[in-house]
Amino acid sequence: METGYKLFRREIIQQISMCENRIGFEPEVTAKIAKIKGIRIYEVGISYYGRTYEEGKKINWKDGLRAIYCIIKYNYFSKS
Repeated sequence: METGYKLFRREIIQQISMCENRIGFEPEVTAKIAKIKGIRIYEVGISYYGRTYEEGKKINWKDGLRAIYCIIKYNYFSKS
């Protein structure tokens, strides 16, 4: 989920309203897309080489907590 690569059909993504701006975007969009009946989600392997902190990596443990919060929020408490 947390790679930054997402591909959607325009008519599908236009059906959902988004609230998150940062790290919570990916859990939110994944949870909301998964709740739409008739949608097939495919996982495709990619090559990914993450940056180090010296190279400009900005994510830290607080972002992980926010992602967990968003997973719980949008999977169990979201109406849409």
